Amino acid sequence: MSSPTPVASPSWGARLRQAHAWLAPVVLAPLLLSALTGVGYRLLRDWGGLSRDQTHPLMVLHEGEWLHAWVGPLGETLYVLLNGLGLLWMLATGGYMAWERLRRSWRRRGGKGVT
Repeated sequence: MSSPTPVASPSWGARLRQAHAWLAPVVLAPLLLSALTGVGYRLLRDWGGLSRDQTHPLMVLHEGEWLHAWVGPLGETLYVLLNGLGLLWMLATGGYMAWERLRRSWRRRGGKGVT
């Protein structure tokens, strides 16, 4: 009787891609909310002529103040921290994957100079 064939574990790059793909939908909504409210605030203030008081609801969304009701005083800080860490994670892993794809493409063409 033969022994079962060992199953190779996914490579480091494959695990990184899986983690990136899993986290992307979780990170997308808060980043999109922050980007849209931040740009909206600035445009409405500068080009729309609105006051700080008129645009304050956008800042409430942008900075995570709306979390005070559920998380308490740390809600805003956690929102900003996790939003920043999520953005850095997506940039780092996405950049790494793009670099690896560029390297593989370069090697297939027989290019030199990219390591």
